[in-house]
Parts: sequence; C-alpha cells; structure tokens
Amino acid sequence: MFLARSPLLAVLVSSGLILPTSRSEEQPDDSSLGAKPPEGAVVVFNGQNMEGWVKTDGKTPAEWAVTDGFMTVGRGNIMTEKRFGDFQLHLEFNVPYMPSARGQARGNSGVFLGGTHELQVLDSYKLKPETNDCGAIYKQVAPAVNACKPPLQWQTYDVTFHKARIEQGKVVQKARVTVIQNGLKIIDDAEISPTPGGIDLAEGQDGPILLQDHGNRVEYRNVWIKQLNVQ
Repeated sequence: MFLARSPLLAVLVSSGLILPTSRSEEQPDDSSLGAKPPEGAVVVFNGQNMEGWVKTDGKTPAEWAVTDGFMTVGRGNIMTEKRFGDFQLHLEFNVPYMPSARGQARGNSGVFLGGTHELQVLDSYKLKPETNDCGAIYKQVAPAVNACKPPLQWQTYDVTFHKARIEQGKVVQKARVTVIQNGLKIIDDAEISPTPGGIDLAEGQDGPILLQDHGNRVEYRNVWIKQLNVQ
C-alpha cells in the first residue's frame, strides 16, 4: 500500500515528481557506513589532510578544507595523485540541506571514475531517478531505484569499475560499472562512456578518482580503493 500523508504529497506522487513509498520495498541502510578497507586496499583519503590529492593540473596540492575526518568541497576540482585501472571503490558523502535550491543546484558534486566517468552526487531524496540524479552515470544510466537518504545524512557508494578494453587502438569493450548506494544495487554492470567535466584521458588508460566542485558544500570521508587483477 502506498503511503500518501497529505494532499500535496499525493499530487506529487501522481505527477511522477516524487516516488511513492511502499511498505515492502527495500530501503537504504547504514550497513556499509564506516566500512574498513580490506587487505590490499589503498586508503586515498586519510581523514587528516589532503595528502595524495592534487588539482586537475596534476601537480598543485588540493586545498579542500579537512575537519573532523571529512573533507569539504571548495576551491576547484581535485583528483588523486595515484591512478587506477579496474577497482572497487568505497566512498561516503554528505549533501547539504538546500531547501530553496532546485535540480542541479541542490547539493551537487560528482565522483569521476578513472577521471572520466561521472557518478553523480546530488540531493535527489524521494525523486524519480533520472540520468542526472544522484547515483546516475551522468546523462547515461539512471539508477534502478532511488537509494538516497535525506540531506545531512552520511551516504555510501560501493563501486566496481572496469576500464574500457582497447585493441589496436580501438575500443573493443566499453568501461563497465556496478554501483551500490546505501546497501541497494542501483546500477548493475552497465556499459558506460566518458562524460563531460572529467580530465582529458584516452579510454582504457588508468586514471584517478576525481571529485567535482560544483559550488555546493558536499562532504566526503572514508575513501578507499582496492585494485582488481582482471585480465
């Protein structure tokens, strides 16, 4: 049974602007919050400073503020000095509460896998998932379900990424990604192409993790990567 607690909520649900809530559907949870890096993983944010992160010129140290174990978006895009091929990524994020903002102006940031494929970060709580909402590969793949929590709550991404395969200078297999947000699988081994806003890097090359500054004070913490040995 759908729960419509007010006439306004009923109108929003019927118009498709927000999702109805079912008693039986799976809900986002905190099962992966604070997940510890497994053996062989690389901690790319230590919670103390911006060591290992640079601006997109690849050499200027990143200048995001670090407080109480998290970093806050500001002063431009940043990326890891290290580069990765196929990997598992764990990352936690917290979007601000911006009730007067709408659409892409509401808690916007992004996680660029390999520096070139944007996994959107946004306040999309209760919205019908589109290709530019939180959990989407920007303008390509919409989340299968809306797994977002309300703003001001820590959320998780657990990502498995396989870079594109190149033979004789041509892409023979596109990059692939699986995304679990807050314990719910929202993208399942989808083929993806590079998205706007990343660094200039040819498909199939190892790349950094890039975090986007879209002008909103999104926070990140507990970021680690385990490289996969895939032939």
